[in-house]
Amino acid sequence: MEKISYVIPVFDEEENIVTLYNEIEKVSSVIGADHEILFVDDCSRDKSLSIIKELSEKDPKVKFIAFEKNTGQSAALFAGFQAACGDVIITMDADLQNDPGDLPEMFKFYGEYDMVNGWRFERKDTFAKRFASKFGNKIRNAVINEDIHDTGCSLKIMRASMLKRIKIYKGLHRFLPAMMRIEGAKVKEVKVNHRPRIHGVSKYTNLKRAKEAFYDLICVRWMQKRHLEIKIRETNVNS
Repeated sequence: MEKISYVIPVFDEEENIVTLYNEIEKVSSVIGADHEILFVDDCSRDKSLSIIKELSEKDPKVKFIAFEKNTGQSAALFAGFQAACGDVIITMDADLQNDPGDLPEMFKFYGEYDMVNGWRFERKDTFAKRFASKFGNKIRNAVINEDIHDTGCSLKIMRASMLKRIKIYKGLHRFLPAMMRIEGAKVKEVKVNHRPRIHGVSKYTNLKRAKEAFYDLICVRWMQKRHLEIKIRETNVNS
C-alpha cells in the first residue's frame, strides 16, 4: 500500500464536512500511509463546496471535483475513482454515519482480500429503512448469488487497480462487492459502527431505492452471466 485515496460524494452536507475531514486526518495518522481526500460535490445547494475549497487551500491533500449539475451518487463515485491517484481507495458517506475509526480494524484484512466491505450490524436508522435494507439485501443475494449482508454500507476499502476497471452506471454503486468479484477480487465483510445522523437529511426514500434496485439487479445478473473470463496460456506479444 503506497497511497490511500478517500473518495467522498457530497450533496448538501455543509455541517458535516469539517468534522469528517478532522476524523479522517486523525485515523490516517494511525494507519500511517500517505493519503489524499477527494470530495466530489454533486452540485450542492448549500455551502458544501465553499467549505471544501477552504479546506483545500489549507491542506494540499484535500482535492475536489464539483459537478455542473446534480448527477447522483454513482456518478460522483465513478468520477472520484477515475481521478484518485492512490493504489487503495476508501469510500464513505459525508453524513458522518460511517465511522472512520473503524478503518484500522478493516485494514487487518486488506491484502489477503482485495475489498473489505463494512457491515452496519447495528444500524442507527428508522425501522422502515432497516427493514427495507434487510429485505433488499436478501433479494439481491438470492438473485446474484452473493453473501454480503450490507452491500449498501458506504464504508469500503478497495484495490484501485481492480476498481478502476469497473464501468459504473447509475445505481450500480450498490453492487460494488459483486462488481469487484467479477474482476476477480476476494471480498471480506467486517462489522462496523453506524452512527445516527445529526445534521442534514437523507436524500433517498425506500420507494425510490426499490424501484432503482430492481433494474440494477437485472443488469448485474446479466453482467455476471455474460462476463468473459480469458486465461492466456502463452503469447509472444509484449505488454
